Amino acid sequence: MTGNTRHDGAWLRRFHPAPDAGVRLVCFPHAGGSATFYFPVSRTLSRSIEVLSVQYPGRQDRHSEPCVSDIGELADRVVEELLSLDTKPLALFGHSMGAMVAYEVARRLERKEIKPLRLFVSGGRAPSRTRDGNVHQRDDNGLIDELKKLSGTDSQILGDPDMLRVILPAVRSDYKAVESYRHVPGPPLDCPVVALTGDDDPQVTLDEAKAWSEHTVGGFELKVYEGGHFYLNSHATAVMEAISAGITELSLTGPPASDR
Repeated sequence: MTGNTRHDGAWLRRFHPAPDAGVRLVCFPHAGGSATFYFPVSRTLSRSIEVLSVQYPGRQDRHSEPCVSDIGELADRVVEELLSLDTKPLALFGHSMGAMVAYEVARRLERKEIKPLRLFVSGGRAPSRTRDGNVHQRDDNGLIDELKKLSGTDSQILGDPDMLRVILPAVRSDYKAVESYRHVPGPPLDCPVVALTGDDDPQVTLDEAKAWSEHTVGGFELKVYEGGHFYLNSHATAVMEAISAGITELSLTGPPASDR
């Protein structure tokens, strides 16, 4: 799986190079997640869309690097990497914590007059809707219980003490980033936002998902699927069809994503 992986700097992975694709999709993992979570997305969409997956520090091939426990810093670093790439219209997709990072990346890009085609936010509350949380302060058992509850981590990993010791520092850091994040008011996005959520997600109510509409003047759409926080594992085909359709529609009819 990793034999053909191209590393675009430390932060980006390109599993299936698609140099002729006219549009780029940047995918942001959930708390504790890694770039390979989006390998199936890249495999499916790469014939028409260039898929880049973000690799946060402290996991997989970056396991020896210090984790970053601040959403704003993560966004700053990803934007630096994206600006180093060739100019190509882009869209952003983030799940859970990744939705927060993707949103902050979109804000930073628009400040530089680079408008994403569309921001897809999955399994995430709107930035203005916060909840108090202390998961990152729990002991290891408490952290593992949270992972089991959300059903987003491979059951083999949860049953392997050695693997858990490897991933728990990144999970803890990511939860700290999520739980310490506070939205800084500013202009709404110009790009359209699509919020995707499970109808039984303990982390996101429908009202919290709908509130993403307050953060854009470019149009908003809500897509609700049956399932919990990781609904997309059961609806992968539908989610990828929604992403592909949303990107294709705007890449054909909308303005360029960048004037660089």
